[in-house]
Amino acid sequence: MPASTRAAVLRAHGEPLVIEELPLPGECAPGSAVVEVTCATLCATDVHLWSGAMSFPGMLPLVLGHEMAGRVVAHGEDTRDALGRPIKVGDRIGWSESTCGHCHGCTVLREPVACANRGYGFTQRADAWPYATGGLAEHAYVAATSQKLLLPDDVADTWAAASGCAVKTVVHAFERAGGLRPGANVVIQGAGGLGLVATALATAAGAGVVITVGAPAARLDLATRFGADVTIGLSGEPADRVAEVMAATDGRGADLVLDMAGAPGVAAEAVDMAAWGGKYVVVGTTGPRPDPVPLGTVMGKQLAVLGSLNGDIADYHRAIEFLREFRSFFAWDELFSEPVGLAGASDALAAMSRLEQVKAVVQPGLS
Repeated sequence: MPASTRAAVLRAHGEPLVIEELPLPGECAPGSAVVEVTCATLCATDVHLWSGAMSFPGMLPLVLGHEMAGRVVAHGEDTRDALGRPIKVGDRIGWSESTCGHCHGCTVLREPVACANRGYGFTQRADAWPYATGGLAEHAYVAATSQKLLLPDDVADTWAAASGCAVKTVVHAFERAGGLRPGANVVIQGAGGLGLVATALATAAGAGVVITVGAPAARLDLATRFGADVTIGLSGEPADRVAEVMAATDGRGADLVLDMAGAPGVAAEAVDMAAWGGKYVVVGTTGPRPDPVPLGTVMGKQLAVLGSLNGDIADYHRAIEFLREFRSFFAWDELFSEPVGLAGASDALAAMSRLEQVKAVVQPGLS
């Protein structure tokens, strides 16, 4: 087992990542593993953390990346995946955040996403044990409490990595909404990774009219290829976008509105776009910024407003199966950019911040 690993470390918001050598544990605790990261995909949260748009005291330095997959190079005694299958050296695995299993959220609420001790890549500093837990490292330490999955051979590394956050977040959001009634009209706010996967999932679930709102034009073109019946850009006024939704749904509005963008003003638009008795699921908001909501409209339409936070290992498993089952319907590889090594990670983050890439791909072993 290697004693250390190269990693791209965020030390200052908005600045290039610093390539450093981080220590790895001398041995693996029971249930844990050290994994050679073969692929990490970046999501909007990584961009927000890098830029400082999303921050909290004491978070730096850290290794970004919480969507990754890799091969096991060492493991502790009785290391198994979430389905109880033994994990061996050489196995390819993906993993989710760690949960403690004994807090109020884990035991009483029975909601892993409510774990009070949830360990996620961007909550674990790079200068404290176990140091390398994020995806932008050649090797990562995967704690015993992290939920792991052995990956099927027919699932690409990029698909498996993206399932670790983006895809499972979408799966969880649809579950929070209670699923989708066949023929229901759906509006997806946002045409990033979350919005595009949500467009595909709504289409696969038998939605009626699927409407994707976002930018730039290239992403809306991809939304069309992922099943959107109508795409709406952001150049007009909110009232114009609401009018387009109403026109596309025979004046009824959307039975389900999914906020996958978190941009200012989306809440008011979502409520106006929703049909009477519809549901509005908030997924994309990443900070405490206030956003006005017309509560009279919520009341008058009897809307259900739901929050949805990430997902758990069950959503991760379902996310992988969704990508597998619908590979012949959707060209998933179109979501991903050409891979770069650790030295190119800073440029990839900047490109994503300019909306030039949907899902940047980092292969830490690339030179």
